[in-house]
Amino acid sequence: MSWDIVLFNSKQKIETVEELDEELLEPIDFNSLLEESFAGVEKDGKHIELIGNDFSLEYFTDEETASNLMMSINGENGLYVLIELAKEHGWQMFDTALGEMIDLENPEKNGYKNHQAYVQQILKK
Repeated sequence: MSWDIVLFNSKQKIETVEELDEELLEPIDFNSLLEESFAGVEKDGKHIELIGNDFSLEYFTDEETASNLMMSINGENGLYVLIELAKEHGWQMFDTALGEMIDLENPEKNGYKNHQAYVQQILKK
């Protein structure tokens, strides 16, 4: 099961999405920055899959710049690679399942293991 996150490019340190100031969001070309960071890139129309070692990142691209991008992470290594890219580019990450921002300095706080626990909880219902 994939893990959906949202990347934000903002001047604001986003603590919660409820406190998000849209005036401080800055549109960028996420697609170019992401594609330049991966050797394995597969395209099917607007669907992009970035392939790494034991993981993939999937999203739909738009021709316009954007201040945020929703993507799916498949595989734990994808989280850590994406965190490094977020740090490099000043992005922030929101975990859609947990409803929290991901702490880029301490991803174990709300990272992959919590996502796996959430998936198991959903599957048991």
